Amino acid sequence: MEETIAAISTAPGTAGIGIIRMSGKGVFSILEKIFKPIKEEPIDKIKGYTIKYGKIFNPETNEIVDEVLVSYFKEPKSYTQENMCEINSHGGTIVVRKILELCLKNGAQMAEPGEFTKRAFLNGRIDLAKAEAVINLINAKSEKETKASINQLEGNLSLEIKRIKKMILSLLADIEASIDYPEYDEAEDVSNNKALTKLDEIQKELERLNKSFETGKIIKDGIKVAIIGKPNSGKSSLLNAILKEDRAIVTDIEGTTRDTIEEFVTIDGIPFKFVDTAGIRKADNKVEEIGIEKSKKVAKESDLIIAMFDNSKKLTKEDEEILDFIKDKTAIIILNKIDLKEKVLEKEEKITNSGKDVIKISLLSNCDLSGFYKELNMLFELNKINPDNEIIITEMRHKKLIEDAISHTENAKKTILDNIPIDIISINIKEIIEDLSKITGENVTEDVINEIFSKFCLGKWLKNKRRDKIWVITQEIMK
Repeated sequence: MEETIAAISTAPGTAGIGIIRMSGKGVFSILEKIFKPIKEEPIDKIKGYTIKYGKIFNPETNEIVDEVLVSYFKEPKSYTQENMCEINSHGGTIVVRKILELCLKNGAQMAEPGEFTKRAFLNGRIDLAKAEAVINLINAKSEKETKASINQLEGNLSLEIKRIKKMILSLLADIEASIDYPEYDEAEDVSNNKALTKLDEIQKELERLNKSFETGKIIKDGIKVAIIGKPNSGKSSLLNAILKEDRAIVTDIEGTTRDTIEEFVTIDGIPFKFVDTAGIRKADNKVEEIGIEKSKKVAKESDLIIAMFDNSKKLTKEDEEILDFIKDKTAIIILNKIDLKEKVLEKEEKITNSGKDVIKISLLSNCDLSGFYKELNMLFELNKINPDNEIIITEMRHKKLIEDAISHTENAKKTILDNIPIDIISINIKEIIEDLSKITGENVTEDVINEIFSKFCLGKWLKNKRRDKIWVITQEIMK
């Protein structure tokens, strides 16, 4: 990592402040070429964690580009543990781009996606679990996901992995001792009875962590909710009521919603993705038929289905098909239009005997969704999700590695029960340690590292068609 890297650290577009970040051995020599502080001072006299006011200029033309504040960070006391600086300029695409261009022309290279955090990991400042927490914190969609990411960034998961590894290493030490010193009477006891007890304890701890992923998945990915029903049952009105804005078109004309409408809403600190779907009925044309099929597909893939029914009308064949569709799924039934005089469905046996919770509302008058939100809370136990007080894994990578560790634990226990030589048991236990070491990055391949850091901000910009222009600009700068 001899190269000095540079990148724009703030989001593209107009803003009050724009930040260009550099890291590497050549940071300060590049700064000396393009930055004139108001009070000039030799670089070796400037202390770390110091901010200097001055002007960025083009050394070829002496043209002033912007007035800036430059923060100095000297190795190893920086985010990457390398020499670093952050140039705080006025926000705006042109100004920020020009400063980045000057950095690149005078010795820096364009940073790869996540490279600053990658260097922090490779230089030993943070482990891999903490690095993953950085990207999760950046992409957090809710308060609880933010708290879970901060929890992991502070090292709580890493400390828990370290604690479990210490238990395993203690057992491994006992087994290795029994191999090296078989003459001691206690050796056989350690390799059998005590080993099984310790492995049971280790497996219990691993399974507790693994189970936390159920909560972690909800925190990170949210809960997908599909709203289904016949045309004019109130699906779009419900979405608008949840959003507290007119997001979906509501009319008396059946089949107004032809495609799905998706919106995120945070409820009790958890992101919910509500999907308004096309009304389910016998289609009149090919377009509507496609919309209905898409509705059913979305519903099948959802964590929760809200089945809307018009309380003022009798059940139809389509309504019965909807009831049959949600029979084996997590679902809530909503009887809408209870303000109308004729209340047909309230006593309908197929509704009351469906086994689903039924909520009665009027989305037209006196719309009260408190019962609906209470039901959501009960279904997913939202009030019990507290990332402040417990260690929760949110990454599928971590879950897979923990499951591998559980599997190797079970293999080790089976080996003991089968009276297989103790050195084989030692191999299985070492595999548990390797699995857990991959979580924190002590034992991980370069491919895995590259995959993780490719998910960082710049990588997302490159994948986003709306950011194509930025990529073109960057390529031009690098020529």
